[in-house]
Amino acid sequence: MTTNNKQDKTRDLDLFITDLNGNLRGKRLPASGLKKLHKEGIKLPRSVVGFDFWGADVLDNGLVFETGDSDGVCMPVSQEPSPVPWSEAPRDQMLAMMFNPDGTPFGADPRQVLKRMVDRFAEKGLTPVMATELEFYLMDAESENIQRPIPPALADGKGRRLANAEGYSVEEMDGFEAFFADIREACQGQGIGADTIIAEMGPGQFEVNLNHVADPLNAGDQAILFKRLVRGVSRRHGYSATFMAKPYVEESGNGFHTHFSLLDRDGHNVFDDGTEQGSDLLRHAIAGLMQLMPESMLVFAPHLNSYRRFMSGAHAPTHASWGYENRTVALRVPESPNLARRIEHRVAGADANPYLVLASVLAGALYGMENALEPDAPVEGDAYADESPQYPLPCEWQDAITRFEQSEKLREYLGEEFVRVYAHAKRQERRRLNERISDVEYEAYLGLL
Repeated sequence: MTTNNKQDKTRDLDLFITDLNGNLRGKRLPASGLKKLHKEGIKLPRSVVGFDFWGADVLDNGLVFETGDSDGVCMPVSQEPSPVPWSEAPRDQMLAMMFNPDGTPFGADPRQVLKRMVDRFAEKGLTPVMATELEFYLMDAESENIQRPIPPALADGKGRRLANAEGYSVEEMDGFEAFFADIREACQGQGIGADTIIAEMGPGQFEVNLNHVADPLNAGDQAILFKRLVRGVSRRHGYSATFMAKPYVEESGNGFHTHFSLLDRDGHNVFDDGTEQGSDLLRHAIAGLMQLMPESMLVFAPHLNSYRRFMSGAHAPTHASWGYENRTVALRVPESPNLARRIEHRVAGADANPYLVLASVLAGALYGMENALEPDAPVEGDAYADESPQYPLPCEWQDAITRFEQSEKLREYLGEEFVRVYAHAKRQERRRLNERISDVEYEAYLGLL
């Protein structure tokens, strides 16, 4: 698969924002209009950002009838487009960010929510450095047609279908060599810093680590584009791919881990004090992340399926905890050289909106630092076995919605407009799913009551 950045009048250009669910919304334009696009942007109703998961208006969020469904202005966030190499016809793409008609930031736009946090750190002379790790399942293409996950067959000419979890298996990756070669090529063409590729714990499950960047907005952009890229390249190879949090009941869920450190004006990592324990600011950030984690759970686990990752024995944190080099905690301080001292946030699922995950991580850290909070002692051993956690995480969707909507701290750090619009979108999503009778209900009750 080859890429071509050269612009010509025959190419189309996709300009899109992400709505609060992380779904892409925008328009397809002729690439010849790029100069005008940089000057004027494109108009979309602001209500688009607050759509429910299926793209329907959420009528009680204050953005539809109350405003006359007025437009916002979507402006590109980069100067040059990147290619869409999996497209059959020549096509490019650009990410955008929404503004109000008067030029002020639209507070419910996910990228603007993240920018708000980046700006608050900048006021303190601090630059967050962030990296993401995204897990996904590669599936048979028929999965999309029957709406059930089917493990893929290896591209080895034998048609052997994956059936077992083979964590860290190099041979499993060999079976998809051409697919991952195109993933790397597409990442390079789009400026996405893909690092290691790992076969994870489920059949056809993989993790790709993206490089650390001293620009959270860029980290969010790369995660958004990477998710689109994986879906596109997988279809080009006759597969399907999903970032659904828990596509298989008995298999590992898809996580979204975030690594985070902070640089001062001189480029020094403020989490490093020359010791293995790290600085006071590291502990303050951890304490803030722990305290805001229960209220932020709706960002980290946005959908009904998301909460299946947090069942007993599912290897996902069920309470806010931290520790050094401990993968059972919610916040891990990895073993590393002192100058690379950082926090790994291990709660979010791969179905979450990357901009909102990064913004929520920054909000928790800043809250702890501004208030000089101190965390409990770090957990040693199995954090899942802790029976008296100080900060239990809501593991039911309704509880998470309520905690999020009632959080004054999230309104302060992430913005009142965002909290209102996001909570309403999640309530409508939950209502729509509750209106449907599941197969298991019919199987259990239809002939017995």
